[in-house]
Amino acid sequence: MTAQPTDDVAVALRGVRFSYDNGATWALDGVDLTVRTGERVCIVGPNGSGKSTLSRIVAGLAAPDAGTVTVLGERVFDGDAGPDPDAYRRARRGIGAVFQNPEDQLVTTVVEDDVAFGPENLGIAHDDIGRRIAEALQAVDMTESRAADPTVMSGGQQQRIAIAGTMAMHPAMVVFDEPTAMLDGAARAEVMAVLDSLQARGVTIVHITHHADETLRADRVIRMESRRIVSEGRPRRDDAARAASADQPRPHSDGGDEPQPDSEPIIAVEHVFFTYPGQTSPVIDDLSLNIARGETVALMGHNGAGKTTLARLLCALERPDVGSITVAGVPVALARGNRSDTVRERRSGAAGTGHVRKPRMASRTQRRALRRHVGYVMQHPERQLFADTVAQDVAYGPRNQGLPEAAVREHVEWALQLLRIGHLADRSPFALSGGQQRLAAIAGVLACRPDVLIMDEPTAGLDARASARIHDLVRTLRAQGVTVLVITHSAAEAAAMGARIIAMGQPPHTQSARTGAEGSGPLGTLDPRVKMVTFLVLMFTAFAISNAWQLGLAAALAAGIIAVGRLNPLRLLAAVRLILSMLVVMGLLNLFFARGGDVLAAWGPLTITTGGVQTAALYTLRFALVIVLGAVMMETTTPTALTDAIGSLLSPLRRFGVHTQEIALVLSLALRFLPTLAREAHAVIDAQSARGGDIETGSPAKRLRALTAIVVPVFAGTLRHADNLALALDARCYEEGAHRTHWRRMRVRRRDLLFITVAVLYLFALMALPMP
Repeated sequence: MTAQPTDDVAVALRGVRFSYDNGATWALDGVDLTVRTGERVCIVGPNGSGKSTLSRIVAGLAAPDAGTVTVLGERVFDGDAGPDPDAYRRARRGIGAVFQNPEDQLVTTVVEDDVAFGPENLGIAHDDIGRRIAEALQAVDMTESRAADPTVMSGGQQQRIAIAGTMAMHPAMVVFDEPTAMLDGAARAEVMAVLDSLQARGVTIVHITHHADETLRADRVIRMESRRIVSEGRPRRDDAARAASADQPRPHSDGGDEPQPDSEPIIAVEHVFFTYPGQTSPVIDDLSLNIARGETVALMGHNGAGKTTLARLLCALERPDVGSITVAGVPVALARGNRSDTVRERRSGAAGTGHVRKPRMASRTQRRALRRHVGYVMQHPERQLFADTVAQDVAYGPRNQGLPEAAVREHVEWALQLLRIGHLADRSPFALSGGQQRLAAIAGVLACRPDVLIMDEPTAGLDARASARIHDLVRTLRAQGVTVLVITHSAAEAAAMGARIIAMGQPPHTQSARTGAEGSGPLGTLDPRVKMVTFLVLMFTAFAISNAWQLGLAAALAAGIIAVGRLNPLRLLAAVRLILSMLVVMGLLNLFFARGGDVLAAWGPLTITTGGVQTAALYTLRFALVIVLGAVMMETTTPTALTDAIGSLLSPLRRFGVHTQEIALVLSLALRFLPTLAREAHAVIDAQSARGGDIETGSPAKRLRALTAIVVPVFAGTLRHADNLALALDARCYEEGAHRTHWRRMRVRRRDLLFITVAVLYLFALMALPMP
């Protein structure tokens, strides 16, 4: 049963105005809004109408420039007095916020720790935090994943974790800003079920959305246009129901033409398998398909079904485990050996043991040809923009094709006019809205005049008008004979583009990835303070090793630690192979330049002696031991546990005014987001490669110059993540210097004392061995 709204007011805005540029333009201009306690309100409207800005003000995450704002009984902003920080602080303790991109809302690498973060900031008692974690995860059906790493989950799972983190704070009101924009139908249904549950509990809900069917359960629908509220009323249930029905997958859309049997396929995929590193089940399992020249195809399927992976395989940005791929006459991947035997061995798991040879990939010359024929618009357009202006960015691909400047300008003007964004030519792509960035990214690909265009969810987050522009574009390209492959979650969109639908299979059913500590045996359960200090002692004392006996003892200790930690030695070595390779090079230098002992060989000024060999081996193996021990510690300790340990060890410095809690949080966030920023940089590199950049096929000097082009977009991405993270911390009520409780309690137990004892005995044995 749905709880009925009351007459109490949860939100009251009067005459609210907001500007991002000190009043030069207004993002909100004279907004009046009242939301009753327990009411479920949907806010709709075109891109740029001010919906997200309004959601931040309602959530207490931004203060307006004019008007009055009252939230949960607190007058947080008054036009005359300005913002009231104390009132904002009190109001935010009862408000939750969930944003479009769930990845930036996750602050830790363990699900239960992330859910606990908000209650910790509220000062909730330890036992109560445990109950809230259990209740919140059960509400979003993620109980079995409480020890998993949320950063490697699908978008739908991450969004449910973000919602659980909000629910654990027991908010009176939750603001959702397009939480389903990047999700498939099943994941959207999961999120909407959670909203229904919150509504039944009497929680006030403010929901920003572009999906008409998501307004069906709302008490009111408010429409915004041109920075103002223009209408409000009950949801139009007939329209919402039609929208929901239209998005149900169908075998083929009404407007699509079936490829003729004798049609020449421009895309051919034969028995392709692909498994991501560290996974056991293939995300693409024996896939075969043909797409005819000039055909428009919509690729559909659940999140995690392999749609984006297939797009990357077609663009030679990933390498399949097995199978052949041909695109526009270019052999992107060519299977080795007998096809039936290879498929049979792959199904039996032999590929995972290296018994099946991976396909031969396209050469540099073939990849250059592929880039001339295939255009790829990625899912996140902001990662595909890297020039100073839109015009320069659009010109990047044509210039890489070696076209004269006059032809480059012609291609740029044609693409900008086709997307109707000529007025943005001199603007910085990083200053555009999300919708404008998406159109600029598409223009940059179209300027290359590809024969095949692959677009990954090109209308995600766009309003109906902008989406219709993309649909018109696809139909125009189809009339020009361009083959278009569109990844989408909407069957209605496929029909609007006149596309044939290819449905990808169900995503592989695998257990949620556990954290490193979860599967690392006794090492993962050690007190992180004890583990950190002990490992650091072992690593530093390794530099004192001076003979083979000591080296053998240290190697035996390292092998024992790896065995107790139940770690895969080969996987561990693979993780540090780059550093180990550098150590080998350093060892070779010692081999030639260290003197002592008998001469073994000499080439002019270069002499190899027995002393040089011993020194090279000792230095190399000693440093390798330090690296391996460090890798074991990081593999068996979550970033959260690591930062908790550092915060605890530094806690005595608080009496001297050192903000140890903030230092620990910054370290935790750095460890959490470094992989995210690495993926951002890799995505920009892929974007350059997909548009024929020198970073993939150029000379070493050209590749180095091309790498400099990623600095600006990666820096812009860092700022974007930092801004989103700051909002997430505010939404979870984190305050500098405020008292926090802790879900993770650290205490020294017998196993920790045993570990210390083993380390001490090792040190005594190390000193007792004969010195040289």
